[in-house]
Amino acid sequence: MATLLSIASVRSSHPIPLRPAPAWQKKRDTLSGRIPLSDVVPAAPGSYRPKGYVGEVIPFGATAFREGHDLIGVQVRLTAPSGEQSLHRLQNTGTGLDRWQVLLAPLEQGEWTYQFESFADDFATWQHAAHLKLAVDVDVAVMREAGALVLERAIASGKHPAEDKKLLKAAITTLRDATADTAAALAVVDDPALTTLLYARPVMSLITVDAPRRLLVERQRAGVGSWYEFFPRSEGATRRADGTIASGTFATAQKRLPQVAGMGFDVVYLPPIHPIGTINRKGPNNALTTVEGDPGSPWAIGSAAGGHDAVHPDLGTMADFRAFVAAAKEEGIEIALDLALQAAPDHPWVKAHPEWFTTLPDGTIAYAENPPKKYQDIYPINFDNDPAGIRAEVLRVVKHWIAQGVTIFRVDNPHTKPLQFWEWLIAEVLRENPDIVFLAEAFTRPAPLQALAAAGFQQSYTYFTWRNTKAELEEFLTGLATETADFLRPNLFVNTPDILTEYLQFGGRAAFAIRAIIAATAAPTWGVYAGYELVESVARPGAEENIDSEKYEYKLRDFVAAEAAGDSLAPLLRTLNAIRDVHPALEQLRSFTVHESEDDSILVYSKHVDAALSPSGRDDTIIVVVNVDPHSVRETMVHLDTTVFGIPLGEQFPVVDVLTGSEWTWSDHNYVRLDAFTQPAHVLWVKR
Repeated sequence: MATLLSIASVRSSHPIPLRPAPAWQKKRDTLSGRIPLSDVVPAAPGSYRPKGYVGEVIPFGATAFREGHDLIGVQVRLTAPSGEQSLHRLQNTGTGLDRWQVLLAPLEQGEWTYQFESFADDFATWQHAAHLKLAVDVDVAVMREAGALVLERAIASGKHPAEDKKLLKAAITTLRDATADTAAALAVVDDPALTTLLYARPVMSLITVDAPRRLLVERQRAGVGSWYEFFPRSEGATRRADGTIASGTFATAQKRLPQVAGMGFDVVYLPPIHPIGTINRKGPNNALTTVEGDPGSPWAIGSAAGGHDAVHPDLGTMADFRAFVAAAKEEGIEIALDLALQAAPDHPWVKAHPEWFTTLPDGTIAYAENPPKKYQDIYPINFDNDPAGIRAEVLRVVKHWIAQGVTIFRVDNPHTKPLQFWEWLIAEVLRENPDIVFLAEAFTRPAPLQALAAAGFQQSYTYFTWRNTKAELEEFLTGLATETADFLRPNLFVNTPDILTEYLQFGGRAAFAIRAIIAATAAPTWGVYAGYELVESVARPGAEENIDSEKYEYKLRDFVAAEAAGDSLAPLLRTLNAIRDVHPALEQLRSFTVHESEDDSILVYSKHVDAALSPSGRDDTIIVVVNVDPHSVRETMVHLDTTVFGIPLGEQFPVVDVLTGSEWTWSDHNYVRLDAFTQPAHVLWVKR
């Protein structure tokens, strides 16, 4: 048996019909335009739309070139959802790779279209040749007349107002004036006002128009936010005299919201709040047996009390939940609700729709497994058995929670469901509710993780928790800012109920501080799971999660007392979110740039936004220098490419450490000393 498929074996003897040309290309007799355009960005995999969020600085770019030495230009035509059009000139990046780019920040939510155009820039071509030839008295008369003809075309184009025409006519007069010397003609060639005028409204020929493309611009919360996860049943839970625990409620959890808002978090994520199954309920640390009072895992959804459209009776009523959502809104907080498409064995779906699950040969329903983990308390849904019925029910459930005030859904394990299901569901929801945000808990391989983002998820968990060394973080964070930024928005959660990495288990308080600083500054969206500020770091043996996980039991914490005793990282989290609030550079993903240090544990990067694209109207630059080794004191030299944020190499500039208030004068080469135990990082604002 052959182990390789030969080329010949997959060829057909029948002619293969050509795919019909798209409408925009039907008038062409070649695949390329006269001045070819390729490698266009923004772009997403396949036929999916790239996306941005309101205020995000997006690079629009393409590769364009022509034969010979004549100069070209590239521009992009944007059409906003309102129908307003604008034209933007791209600049050559100067890398010698024929790459052109312009940075733009769409401010209108909805679907945009963008279309690239390349053209021969006839004035720039003449200007370049004339500057060389007139300076050495070569072809003087020819070059002067050629320039006059180009300028006459500019006037005839109808693009220029009266004041511009005066300048153009004066230049033509000088070029054709037989009494004017070559120096006067050169003055026309090098006139900055004329150059500016004909850059903005070029004299074009050989125009090539690329295909129209779509860009989805979503609301800012789809790309920018600070998340805090807590279990409502633990917030306000109390221990009874007999040692059992009385569950917290929506009312008691509501009292925690001012503290969360006070730390600067603007999204509260709730694990499932639905009734929890009793059949095969799990005990502490995923135990197979329970005792009276064990609450079970919230992800084992459904019981006689209801399913995905109900709230757990211990938490209160639906009216109590709506009051909780309203209180959160008053604090400036949105509620993200877990959407876990699975069922406990006693979920109403199991009885009403057994066809939605997988039945094994012995007649039992298959429970969930993620080897070596087993979830005997959960039945996964089989999306192939009744796709239409399942789709209708899930859409109903999502709309139900939107009606209760939920604006964000954190989706549990979306990579274990069909991609086309999510593509359909998200499109259906956004058609009526374009402000809804879906976060993918896609801890999976790169291909499905990225496909889910391209198919519609506004945000995604990432591999951030497992990228800890300087080299790992440089590669990983650069990839997020460049390779996938057109369609995947990372949410850099530092921990979850399921994830307590070795770095946090053994790094102590310093490790927790370091990870929070990086997450809060490297990406526009980040999050923490409650208990992080208390440095909860004792792992269950053999597992990468906290011992006595809150997934299976209540947690009684006193956040206020811990902070009063100095045992909390809440002040750091508060400071980080305050920094994010006032520095628009930290609202950008794509401007992330790695810089050099001479120590293999000192990570250096910057975030920048130009004044023209900044809400404040000012340049904003943040430089982060962080010691990623939580067990050491490090001293090194840091080397910055200051040109990426608009400062010439060698020039000095003032910086303020917004973590501490310290001020220094920096340049492109600087000495730093970072003690992981007392000051693991500098977060420097370039003071302009």
